[in-house]
Parts: sequence; structure tokens; C-alpha cells
Amino acid sequence: MNRRKILLALMSAVTLSYQACDTGAREKRLEDNGTKATVWSAEKAKDWYAKNSWINGANFIPSTAINQLEMWQKETFDTATISKELGWASGIGFNTMRVYLHHKAWENDQKGFRDRVDTYLDIAGRNGISTIFVFFDDCWNKDPKAGLQPQPRPGVHNSGWMQDPGDPYYKDTTLYAVLEKYVKDVMGHLANDERVLMWDLYNEPGNSGKKDSSLPLLKKVFQWGRDVNPTQPLTAGLWDWNFHVLNEFQLHNSDVITYHDYEDEMWHKRVLNLLKIHGKPLVCTEYMARTRNSYFTNILPMLKKENIGAINWGLVAGKSNTIYAWDTPVADGSEPKIWFHDIFRKDGSVYDEKEVQLIKELNKDSR
Repeated sequence: MNRRKILLALMSAVTLSYQACDTGAREKRLEDNGTKATVWSAEKAKDWYAKNSWINGANFIPSTAINQLEMWQKETFDTATISKELGWASGIGFNTMRVYLHHKAWENDQKGFRDRVDTYLDIAGRNGISTIFVFFDDCWNKDPKAGLQPQPRPGVHNSGWMQDPGDPYYKDTTLYAVLEKYVKDVMGHLANDERVLMWDLYNEPGNSGKKDSSLPLLKKVFQWGRDVNPTQPLTAGLWDWNFHVLNEFQLHNSDVITYHDYEDEMWHKRVLNLLKIHGKPLVCTEYMARTRNSYFTNILPMLKKENIGAINWGLVAGKSNTIYAWDTPVADGSEPKIWFHDIFRKDGSVYDEKEVQLIKELNKDSR
């Protein structure tokens, strides 16, 4: 799909949403499966956004974890590495991490899972870092299993990352009762917790060839979130401008608009200008892929100038293998000349000192 078609698709989705959106002071109520759900008005979203410093940070998984399960399961929950690496993030001025959860880790040990989430939030809080938690995810490996996780495949991007709930489970309605309990238990536990900045309910719905078949679960997770009614905003980020049905639902139901963009500054700027039509604050929850010309140097200053939250992919190079590009494996596992994602090596040294100095400079007033 060429860029002109992408922009036309995005314009169509945003225009449909704008036409249906009430940007006045009154909060809009939507009907879904017989349950009234309250979506924040643009004014409420703007008030919330204005109370926060400029949102800036990374998608975080400790370098010792290959996926969400290895991060959150009791046997591999690595507080020492989490503390060390969040310290590095804080040291360059980051104030937000986007962190993926997984229902399989909760299902096996519900209280222990909640306790580990609290422990993580304590560590993040000590480092001046707020958290965006992600519930469901349509990306990468489709059959998650609790227990011992696979070792990384040399040179392969996110070789062990797990979807949640996976495929075909995402469309198995008999599983929805478990997923509902999971979302409501975790969100309810933290519904008034100031350490949680936002709830990202579903990462890249429709990915892995699922397309609109992810819509039923997407609708359900928003319904469950509205039932909890946390003080934090709910969102699900736009990422594929050709998914008209999903995009329209996400735009209509997100309290704050989030999106992903791994393009250069010209195309990224066009996307954010179109999304501004909706009248709500914007947070880019994934960007920065160096071999696609999405760098800190060209994207981060633009997002700061536009007052758009900026969450890049990757903090520390580790078992997730995200220094390698999505579709360019390195068979022998050697370090690529140009890192795709990530900022730090496991020893705390940085990939590019100039990038880090820029991040520090732009973040000097955001803590």
C-alpha cells in the first residue's frame, strides 16, 4: 500500500470520527452491547493532559526477559535488572514507560501477579516514572504458554514475544469470562493509582493477519474498562490506516488518542496533523526505527514542539532482539551496524551518545 493510499485511508477514518465526535464540554455516551460507556470529552482529556509533564519515554521490557511472561512470572521477575534499567531511563529524563502485561501470568498466580505489578510500580515511582500498561496484543507468536520461555533466536527481532490472548483464543468467546476477570481485577486494583498514567487496552488490533476479526475482543475490552471506570484514560492506538472499521472504533472510544508511526518526519507530521482534527491530546506510543528513517533526531524534537507524547520502542538491548529490524534477521546474531530500536547496551553504555544528549536536552523540563 503506497503512502498516498495510506493517507487517504487515514483521512477517511479521521473524518468519519470527527463527524461523529462531540468536542463540546458534555461527555459523550456510547452504547455497546447494551451497556452505556462514558468516553471522555475533548475538554476532559485536555485537562488531564495539561496536568502532566510532557510525556516522554520508551516501551520497556527488562533486557533479561524475552517476552511479557518472562517479565512477569514469579520465577523470572527480575527486580534488580528492572531497577537498574529504569534508573538509566530516569537518568536521561524519561518520565514514562509503556509496559505489556499478559493474562497467562495473571491466570497462574493472580495475587502474586498483582503484587509483582505493585513492586514494578514502586520501582518505577522511585525513578520518577509513570506507567502505561498494555493488556491485549496481536503481535508476533500466537500460542503463549506459561512456564519456561524459549531462548532468543539469534538475530531475529522479537523471536519470543507472545500475543495475548493469542490465536485462535482472541476469538474464542468461551475465554472471554477469564479475560474479563483479568482486566477488571488488574485495572480495578489500580483504578485510582497515580503511578499508572493510562491504560492501553489492545496493542495493534488486527495485526498478524487478523484484521477486523479482532473487533469483538476490542469492543469487549473497552466495555470492561468502562465498567471499572478508572481515573486514568483508556485508549487503543491506531497503527494501520487501512483498517477503517477498527480505526473508527478506536478513535470513537479512546479518551486520549494514541498511535504508532515508524516513518520519517514528513509522513509522521502529516499523520499527526490529521489526528489533531479529533480535538484530543495525542501520544505516539511507538516510534523510532533507525533503518526506516525514524530517529530520535528527526522525530523527537517535532513531537516535543507539537506537545505530543513520545514513547519510542526499546530501552535496553536484550533478549527481545529489537536491535534487529523486523524483516532483516542477522543469521549469526552479530550486532547490526545500525540498531533498529533501543538506546542502551546491557552494561549501561549507549548506542549513540548524540541521541542521548538530545533526549536529555529535550527532557530537561519534563520531570
